[in-house]
Amino acid sequence: MEKKICSYETLFAVNGNLPEEEFKAIEEKFVNLINENAEDVSVNEWGKRRFAYPINYVTEGYYVLVTFKSESSFPLELERVFGITESVLRFITTTKIEKAAKAEAVAEATEEAVEAAETTEA
Repeated sequence: MEKKICSYETLFAVNGNLPEEEFKAIEEKFVNLINENAEDVSVNEWGKRRFAYPINYVTEGYYVLVTFKSESSFPLELERVFGITESVLRFITTTKIEKAAKAEAVAEATEEAVEAAETTEA
């Protein structure tokens, strides 16, 4: 069976009360985990930002956005590890839809709609 590779984005926020060294260690831990299990990894460190509302009495956090390509089973494992790491306050992983694939899907839907309209007219 062929393994399907998809593009993903994950954003996580680490407790802002931690010293810079501890934050860097946590960031490195997750980036290394992603590098071991994915390809085309791109890390965008957003830095320290204020939350819209306190999370566990914490008002600031370090944000990191990582884009990568991997098998569909890896994001579940990544989110499991995020969940058991105390310093990670929030995280989300989404599937990136490539523009070419999105345009192709729209074109197919349009063709199907035209064919359906033609069959109802006949």
